Amino acid sequence: MKIAIIGTGNLGKSIAKGLISNNLTTSLYITKRNIKELREFEKNTNINITSDNKEAVTNSDILIFAVQPRHFENILKNITPLLTDKHTLLSTITGFSIHKIASIIGDNKPIIRAMPNTAIAVGKSMTCICSNSNGKNKIELAETIFNQLGSSIVIPENQMQAATVICASGIAFWMRLIRASTQAAIQLGFDAKDAQKLAMFTSEGAANLLITTGNHPEEEIDKVTTPKGCTIEGLNEMEHKGLSAALIQGMVASYNKINTIKQEQI
Repeated sequence: MKIAIIGTGNLGKSIAKGLISNNLTTSLYITKRNIKELREFEKNTNINITSDNKEAVTNSDILIFAVQPRHFENILKNITPLLTDKHTLLSTITGFSIHKIASIIGDNKPIIRAMPNTAIAVGKSMTCICSNSNGKNKIELAETIFNQLGSSIVIPENQMQAATVICASGIAFWMRLIRASTQAAIQLGFDAKDAQKLAMFTSEGAANLLITTGNHPEEEIDKVTTPKGCTIEGLNEMEHKGLSAALIQGMVASYNKINTIKQEQI
């Protein structure tokens, strides 16, 4: 696959690292206005680093956009004359609807929106995907890419804002929970390095139990709670302090915020 990543910031870099480590490209262009910030990729001789978006578009078939929303419209306008039947556009831009993209480049091109998260750099992203009618026959291509970089799910476009909160912002929410577990472990006597290791791998194990078994979280919780035991004591104290409520309310607040800064809905 000949892929270009237009706008290689934090997310773009993560996607590039995932593509490279999984050998998913025959050609990879990565672009950024300040290419000095892409020096970490210079050792990869098969990667083309450029500040020229037009060069990247001309030499690629799949165009992955990971720019700031405020820059996206101008970039699309500049590359539209170069788009041909070979191109599939894949946008990771928050709040920038398929309708808005099509109004700039025309509605005859395959347009896919994808919302990955930064865990794509280590092949563990949860990515949500949707498309226009012309992009439906390219959905499998997008799934092929993102399933090699974690897991993916195809959803209606009207759920993309919520998916952004749950999956993309969700990385930060889970990091905060892991940090809190680390701090608790330190208070209970572990040094910082060991405390973080305990928190990280315990959270990984919890997620993998659900992924592997398909069980509901409460089913796994029941397996480690005993009458008058320490686990239920801790769980009840957390709920008294509002753990679940705080997490839910925080995610809803994030969703409400994203809907105040979105570019345009369908």
